[in-house]
Amino acid sequence: NLSESELGLVMEFLIKHKKDGQFRTFWNGWEQGVQLVANEEVDAMTGPVLLEFGTDWCGWCKGAQPHIAAALQAHPGVRHLKIEDGSGRPLGRSFKVKLWPTLVFLKDGQEQAQLVRPQASEPIAQALTQIDG
Repeated sequence: NLSESELGLVMEFLIKHKKDGQFRTFWNGWEQGVQLVANEEVDAMTGPVLLEFGTDWCGWCKGAQPHIAAALQAHPGVRHLKIEDGSGRPLGRSFKVKLWPTLVFLKDGQEQAQLVRPQASEPIAQALTQIDG
């Protein structure tokens, strides 16, 4: 496993070396490592997908984790991707992310809903039902 500072260096390298905004960086958990996915792959994802934009050090992001986990329990078929976002990192720009965490709910590659800084599991559960009905 990489340390937080090593992950930051990897992220900076990837951002400096991406081609024409072709990649977003996804993790399965902020602490687990980097997996590159082309924008076209996001658009082509089938089924329900939850994109969670944020960082591991963000207090709002940490506070939302129990609510996200509780809502996801009823939706085991939803693919949940955490996306490291930040200043100088255009990873969330295509979804107009301005605050963390921002949750983007996709169905078959199409955005269905977006929540910013959720503070309860109910709105998350409602949006999950919308994509995983």
